[in-house]
Amino acid sequence: MKKIHKTAEFMWLLGIVFIAFGVSLCSKANLGVSMIAAPAFILSGAFHSVFSWLTVGVMEYIVQGVMLVLMCLIVRRLKWQYLLTFFVGVLYGYTLDLFLWLWADFAPVALWSRWLTLLIGDTATAFGVACFFRTYMPVQIFELFVSEVAERYHFSVNRVKWIYDFSLLAFSGLLAWITGCYQGLGLGTLVTAVINAPIILFWGKVLDHFTVSTPLLPALERKLSTKGKNR
Repeated sequence: MKKIHKTAEFMWLLGIVFIAFGVSLCSKANLGVSMIAAPAFILSGAFHSVFSWLTVGVMEYIVQGVMLVLMCLIVRRLKWQYLLTFFVGVLYGYTLDLFLWLWADFAPVALWSRWLTLLIGDTATAFGVACFFRTYMPVQIFELFVSEVAERYHFSVNRVKWIYDFSLLAFSGLLAWITGCYQGLGLGTLVTAVINAPIILFWGKVLDHFTVSTPLLPALERKLSTKGKNR
């Protein structure tokens, strides 16, 4: 079967759209969002009454900014390309707010429909993450964090992803306890922590079977690549 080439830039676009779509859908199930998205929901819920402009999307890119600083400390390097991830976080944040607005009137009631909504959202989110792992374009700090730590210390990406997810799960629980806001946390958060990495791996195999993530713009890839350009 002939594979589709020159998909790297398209993967980047799909990553932003599907992660925002998936996270917003998970939130409507009211069972808890992923451990990665939970901090933004918790902090937005805790402070939105005081700061009305602090939407989930805005809080998302603030959290990503903090995570960017933490990643640089862990990998002990700073590349100018890393800074682009913050702007991707801003774009993602407003895309997430858009989907949350579009889903405003959607509220599944039956338990089975809520779990189905969560699983569909998790699947969409995992697809978006798998797309991000197959592009040279700047991605969200959450995906960059995993790939850069794995590359820096020669660990398996999937192993780092598991550790990263459960670390964020513990942090989200601590954050909810401190703020007294449990928005975005629930049994679905724990379920997502367990199934997230395997679904990403599955989508990765599917994408690799049908596509080759070569760039449509090779010159841009050379400019934006974070590999082998420590500063």
